[in-house]
Amino acid sequence: MAPFFRRIWTIARPYQTRLFLGFLCGLIYALSNGALMFLVKWVVNLVFPGSDHFNLIEQLDKAPAIIRPITHGLGIWLSHVKAPSSRSQQVLLISCLPALALVRVISGYLNVYFANWAAVRAIADLRAQLFNHIQNLPLSFFSTARTGEITGRILNDTGVLHGIIANSMSSLVRDPLTVLTLLFVLMAQPETRKLTIISSAALLFCLVPMKIYASKVRRSARAMQTHVAELNSVMHEAFTGNRIVKAYNLEQATLAKFKDATIKYVGQMMRTVRANEIPSQLTEFAGVVGVALILIYAAFQTNPATPGDFISFILSIVVMYQPIKSLVKLQNQLHQADSASQKVFELLGLQSTLQDPANPLPLKAANGDIEFKNIEFAYDDKPVLRDINLKVKAGQMVALVGGNGSGKTSLTNLLLRFYDPQRGAVLIGGADIRQVAIKDLRNQIAFVSQGTILFHDTIRNNIALGKPSATDAEIEAAAKHACADEFILEKPEGYQTMVGEKGIALSGGQRQRISIARAILRDAPILVLDEATSEFDSKSEHAFQGTLEKVMEGRTTICIAHRLSTIQKADLIVVLENGQIAETGTHAELIQTRGVYYKLYELQFKPSPSE
Repeated sequence: MAPFFRRIWTIARPYQTRLFLGFLCGLIYALSNGALMFLVKWVVNLVFPGSDHFNLIEQLDKAPAIIRPITHGLGIWLSHVKAPSSRSQQVLLISCLPALALVRVISGYLNVYFANWAAVRAIADLRAQLFNHIQNLPLSFFSTARTGEITGRILNDTGVLHGIIANSMSSLVRDPLTVLTLLFVLMAQPETRKLTIISSAALLFCLVPMKIYASKVRRSARAMQTHVAELNSVMHEAFTGNRIVKAYNLEQATLAKFKDATIKYVGQMMRTVRANEIPSQLTEFAGVVGVALILIYAAFQTNPATPGDFISFILSIVVMYQPIKSLVKLQNQLHQADSASQKVFELLGLQSTLQDPANPLPLKAANGDIEFKNIEFAYDDKPVLRDINLKVKAGQMVALVGGNGSGKTSLTNLLLRFYDPQRGAVLIGGADIRQVAIKDLRNQIAFVSQGTILFHDTIRNNIALGKPSATDAEIEAAAKHACADEFILEKPEGYQTMVGEKGIALSGGQRQRISIARAILRDAPILVLDEATSEFDSKSEHAFQGTLEKVMEGRTTICIAHRLSTIQKADLIVVLENGQIAETGTHAELIQTRGVYYKLYELQFKPSPSE
């Protein structure tokens, strides 16, 4: 468990002052338990017939050395009390019981409060750190990871850790010290020493089942985290793909997957419950057995302990029940948290293959040429781009065309540095983009993706993503340039209209206009358009073409297009086939050569025989 505690300490360290205060309160709580048992013994012996204050003071002087300064002072105080009657001393001593109990209650509360205060903030920091770390992982991570599983790690697994920090940080000091203090109280008194040894023997048989069930908890905890992640994934896929679920009547199939994952989770959960509760209940049973043994022992003694000794002993055993049970459960909870923390810290341990250079070069993309030089690129072991050499001059509009899987999007992914090539380099203004800060690079590129991504926010805020500091006037101007202003103002709430998750409240064409407005607002020297008008009908696309041409003026533009009608005015058309450049040229030049581009053009524009 040592590595686990080191991991926990790394996230809790910023709040070590509150944790220390919690530990201190736990120490006071444990010591007050021991003091309370001594006080109960003295009060009972004083109150019952045959006891007097002189015997009490003698008992105070015989207290263990660790608390003798306190008991000695108490004895002196009692001997000098005004009207030193036996009854007045009884009342004064009895009044100490609630005072000591109050100290115990307050210290117990503060012990839990400070531990939870630190736990809540430590886990909030961990979630933020994990979220930020995952966000900065490369696209290669997200291409294989399941979104539901990632959210489960951030929320559920860290939630388990929260419970452990809150419970363990309060219990690890308070409960063991309480048990040790009470054992010390009992062993320090000759009258209760034998009783303690006899009752403790009953607890020994609990050690074997505790060991057995601890290993079961470890296995079940790992399985539970896996099944929770599976549940998150099923829910995420069902909710985000709800249109397909409904269109293909997949509700029952999706429900069956959810129920299957739930059944697996419930099975492991019940194993964990059994592993937690059986040792805990055995411990309580052992405590009762221990008391029964004491009573049998006392029945055969000719000189039994005083009532105070006996009541103090029984109360000590009862008070020890809860911390011992908590420690038994805590052991299993620590194994659960260890399993959860391994997944969390494994994610934190993932290193991005895309790192900023130690001394980044400044990037001046304005008026800078873009060059793909000797590019070789593969996803895992699958080659995607081979021997790519392409130069895009500043201010040019270059179109990338080709069939599916030809490498068009991969080329723009390299430009945005979503990935790095295995060989070769991407240069902007002569600077290798790997020698430039990633944020600096992407700040100088405006990107419109084919799968338009809008966030569950207002239209205004979705456009403002291109420039968070933009004024309302700038946002509205960008919307007008993207021909989005008209439909926005038709909405009852205008720019404050919520677009819904992934922009579901808008049509596909409206979403793309918002995305284009976002790129216009960014006003970057490089513009990347990945099927920017794919959701437009032919009429809308033709009407919008003039707007796009104005947007591209003065910018270096790389445009991916399947509709060849949108790129006929491009300065350069690059035709990709099987990850290689098959041919380049203007529209007229490529039509004349009658190569790959000509065949693509014919497929789109040549009338069918029936026409």
